[in-house]
Amino acid sequence: MTKKQRIDAFVALGEFLQSGHERIERVIAQAAVKNPWYTAANTRKQLSAIAANLQTDSLEAWLAPYPDANSSKIVGLILAGNIPLVGFQDILSVLLAGFHAAVKVSSDDAGLTTFIRDELLTIEPAFAEKLSIVDRLKHYDMIIATGSDNSARYFEHYFGKKPHIIRKNRNSVAILTGTENEEELRALGNDIFDYFGLGCRSVSKIYLPKDFPVARFFEAIEPFQTIRDHFKYGNNYDYNKSIYLINGEQHFDNGFLLLKKDERLASPLSVLFYEEYNTGEELLNKLHTEADKIQCLVCQAPINIKIPVFPLGGSQCPGLTDYADGVDVLAFLFAELDT
Repeated sequence: MTKKQRIDAFVALGEFLQSGHERIERVIAQAAVKNPWYTAANTRKQLSAIAANLQTDSLEAWLAPYPDANSSKIVGLILAGNIPLVGFQDILSVLLAGFHAAVKVSSDDAGLTTFIRDELLTIEPAFAEKLSIVDRLKHYDMIIATGSDNSARYFEHYFGKKPHIIRKNRNSVAILTGTENEEELRALGNDIFDYFGLGCRSVSKIYLPKDFPVARFFEAIEPFQTIRDHFKYGNNYDYNKSIYLINGEQHFDNGFLLLKKDERLASPLSVLFYEEYNTGEELLNKLHTEADKIQCLVCQAPINIKIPVFPLGGSQCPGLTDYADGVDVLAFLFAELDT
């Protein structure tokens, strides 16, 4: 296949994902049964975000710096399953670059990756020689693996001798200045609650100016209160609330989110950590020291920092060049093309 054929196939896939076809609705419903975190709303949201990137102009511009390759090299992909189709970007990168993708999906995948593969093969059967879903990685020339800090040590041990990208735990943070209006604060709710806060782009901590009125924040995110009705999220909320009450730990509570002062970046599900800051310079210095643990930062004011920055409400809609952990997958692949 040529680069153009590969691009055309993914553009057609994007159009299909936006079509509302009954096959899509059926697999969405099945996924919600297999994995309760994959609600219909969240899976539709992810499919929409994927389709938004599958545009001819965007894909051509993304691939323009690289040759029209057709490599025999196999890239092993170990995908996470924390949110629906979280590994799609890796599959897209490998296939459009002209490599083979051997995909090991998460046990939480709920059949979504297989569905995408089948639809892609229906559109362009030639991808059958380039894309396989495997139970175990046996033959591969490169590895892209996503997991936790613990699994990363396992990946390093088993795959470290091959060219690799191994991703670890990361979290996202938000900065409020106190000048945000209600609409902007409400948009932050998407960064916090989309996918139940399970993604690495989910905001798990906010930085507030001194004496910020927490009630303003809670009032703005009130429309997200129905998240409390999801039994898994609700169980986490009840558990964490009980722990804080039993231990006498100070926190704010609006009935579906616990706001707790804490220096850590990674908060438990249903909990949002916060810290107060005095000056912007002080805060930037702190964030610079933790940059390797932060996936992205959301704020409304301009900021000069070497961390991907999104507007409030924008963290869950990455573009083609918003690579996980800031590692350019295409550059990695093409660096190995002739080796």
